[in-house]
Amino acid sequence: MSAIIKGSIGQIAKDSGRTIAETFINADAVVLVDTSGSMSTQDAPGGASRYEAACKELAGLQISLPGKVAVLSFSDTVQFCPTGTPTDLRGGTDLAGALRFAKMADVPGMRFVVISDGEPESRDLALTVARTYTNKIDTIYIGSELQRAGRDFLESLARASGGVHVTTGAAGLGALGKTVERLLGATA
Repeated sequence: MSAIIKGSIGQIAKDSGRTIAETFINADAVVLVDTSGSMSTQDAPGGASRYEAACKELAGLQISLPGKVAVLSFSDTVQFCPTGTPTDLRGGTDLAGALRFAKMADVPGMRFVVISDGEPESRDLALTVARTYTNKIDTIYIGSELQRAGRDFLESLARASGGVHVTTGAAGLGALGKTVERLLGATA
């Protein structure tokens, strides 16, 4: 069990005496974090893995937007992570399944952000599910600057729902939190 991140839905629920479900109702965004095996690649600044760097940036994001970010981790399965730290699942990449799972939160005004290296098991199925969303799905690419296919796929996924695609690359992970804040309209 991971520590509860300050500003996470779990921490806000604990401090306010409300349930996780009551706290989730106030979330403005669902961030789906790819925690498949390829996210363990250690090409982030300081020799960290893509997963470790994403966790660090998500922690900062939750501090700046307390109780507003619901975190889901996905691989072969999907897990809601009320502690604010994505579970490191290290399996395959069932992005379509993750999008189907998150669809229950596709209510007016909700934002969705997929953070991934863009290597799902079925690109076509993920795009099909994305097109069913009422809200936009923004995507953030994390990975090698040389891997064009992953970036191109995530750009297509964002376009399928009218969302925005951002490429941070592994070297730019330090800006992930600010990028998500900008996508959510929290900063200018």
